[in-house]
Amino acid sequence: MKNLLILFLLIPTLLAGQTDSPKWVNDDTFESIINSSGGFYDDGDLEIIIVEFYADFNKKNAFSDWKKLDNIDGVSYYRVDIATSPKLKKELRIRMAPTILLYTKGDAYIKFKAKAGLDLLCPVDYPKMLRAIEVVKRESQY
Repeated sequence: MKNLLILFLLIPTLLAGQTDSPKWVNDDTFESIINSSGGFYDDGDLEIIIVEFYADFNKKNAFSDWKKLDNIDGVSYYRVDIATSPKLKKELRIRMAPTILLYTKGDAYIKFKAKAGLDLLCPVDYPKMLRAIEVVKRESQY
């Protein structure tokens, strides 16, 4: 009975962890996620997929406002752990973490990457990311 009570008390914590974490992709799932972007929705809005190449050793500098982006219609936010996805790291020439790419219709449009140095700060903040999303929407209409 005691174990059941502990499990019951842990369920909200476990569920909260699922929603407080971004969606993850890896070497095996990346292509299907990026290429699943069908382009335009029925209302004419463009689907944009944002991928952050993340390193656990630099998690304090990860993009912190990802929840806000994931709540924007037509925008999906994912992370790739570069330590467990060496194929992607090599193919996309990811040298620093965090590096953030904005995709639409399977093509990368904008790349933000941390500058070389000891701090490896996140290269983009929320307002700059919103402007980048607008640029991608505008540029990919043609």
